[in-house]
Formats: sequence, C-alpha cells, structure tokens
Amino acid sequence: MKTSVDADDDGGVIPELAAVREAKRDLARREEVAVRRARHAGLSWAEIGTLLGVTRQTMHRKYRKVG
Repeated sequence: MKTSVDADDDGGVIPELAAVREAKRDLARREEVAVRRARHAGLSWAEIGTLLGVTRQTMHRKYRKVG
C-alpha cells in the first residue's frame, strides 16, 4: 500500500505504526484473559475496573459475556 509517507519514510515510521497496532492487539488479548481470570477468582466488576483505571460500568459493558 502506497501512502504519502512512503517517500519521506526513513524506514522507521511505517514499521513503528505496525508495531504499535500489534502491541495494542496483544494488550487487548492480555486484558481479556486477565479480566476472565479475575472474574473466575471472584473479583467484582468494580474491583477489576478500579485496578484497570475505568468504571465498573465500562468493564461490565465491555466484558459482560465474561463470567
């Protein structure tokens, strides 16, 4: 895929953005696993949310299908 950045890219911009995208995916997977483990360990949505820096409502909305 050609972009206007290609001509100016020093070889680092596009790979760095791709690495950030992959890191975000990995982090989202890690968070989901950690939330699932926390719920199975008996933590409440409020406790998990506090630990992750978000509200109980945010956690419940995002992970309501997780035990």
